[in-house]
Amino acid sequence: MMPVDTCVSPPPSGRPLLKWAGGKRQLLPALRGYYPVTFNRYIEPFFGSGAVFFDLHASGRLAGRQAWLVDDNADLIGCYRMLTSRTDEVIKQLQALAAGHERGGSDFYYEVRDARFNPMRATAATYTPEMAAMLIYLNRTGFNGLFRLNKSGEFNVPAGRYVNPRIVDEQHLRQVAAALRSRGVTLTQGSFEGAVLEAGKGDFVYCDPPYAPLSRTACFANYTANGFRRNDQERLQQALAGAAKRGAHVVLSNSSAPEIEELYSRTNAQQALLRIERVDARRAINSRAESRGPVTELVITNVLKPRMLRAVDPDQLAAARTRKRQAQV
Repeated sequence: MMPVDTCVSPPPSGRPLLKWAGGKRQLLPALRGYYPVTFNRYIEPFFGSGAVFFDLHASGRLAGRQAWLVDDNADLIGCYRMLTSRTDEVIKQLQALAAGHERGGSDFYYEVRDARFNPMRATAATYTPEMAAMLIYLNRTGFNGLFRLNKSGEFNVPAGRYVNPRIVDEQHLRQVAAALRSRGVTLTQGSFEGAVLEAGKGDFVYCDPPYAPLSRTACFANYTANGFRRNDQERLQQALAGAAKRGAHVVLSNSSAPEIEELYSRTNAQQALLRIERVDARRAINSRAESRGPVTELVITNVLKPRMLRAVDPDQLAAARTRKRQAQV
């Protein structure tokens, strides 16, 4: 068993550890309106930066509940596990990287990426504190905080243009580690399907998959070497419709691409009482700064917001529940 650093847990901040393409920190004010009032387990099959998890944890909504955090990205899960179990070692390694970056700037970035991180990823049997620190460093100093792999599975994000990046925030690192060490929290590397298929009545499932691109040049789906494609979006739709029919509280965020609207307008989604809502968001990642700004995104959910509960006619709500039970037979 790996040693766990022992120290007094700092108060939660609600802020994610990593910058992440599609991270939901900017969308939290809108997403909070879709959190179910009560729920059993919390399941997040595309953990990524974990903005919703950290928000729920900081607000106390996860106290006494299990949280199952899943992602297919082995680097991401490895980094979180090392920070959780070997916090002091990761911080010490990150401090050394910060000192190297101060001396060498972008030259040091490429040395870490190409001569250390990628070779170690290719040969190490398991993640180490050094690798976790390098991932955090590259995330802090790389272009737009992207995580991108080429077809050979190598991390290939170029250096960013930051004057004075904050590489080491020790208090925040300890806050993240404490949140992930909380009783009931489980980190798993794996496919979204295994997690969604386990979701049952009363569970809260939040999904933030790689977004369907709005154009041919707007795709940031290479979080793993295999990417995330149209057939993956279809598999996710089927899994979420099934979870909703089993009584899970489902919330999905995605782009407003026509293929997503079509997927969640299908009969199986309607039978699961999934509906499409539009929310205002802000695009944080684009190769051109002028293209970053307000956009419309989709939230697909079966969670009734409080104002909707007041507005729904009781007879209509009873009829909807009857249709849902009949669909489950």
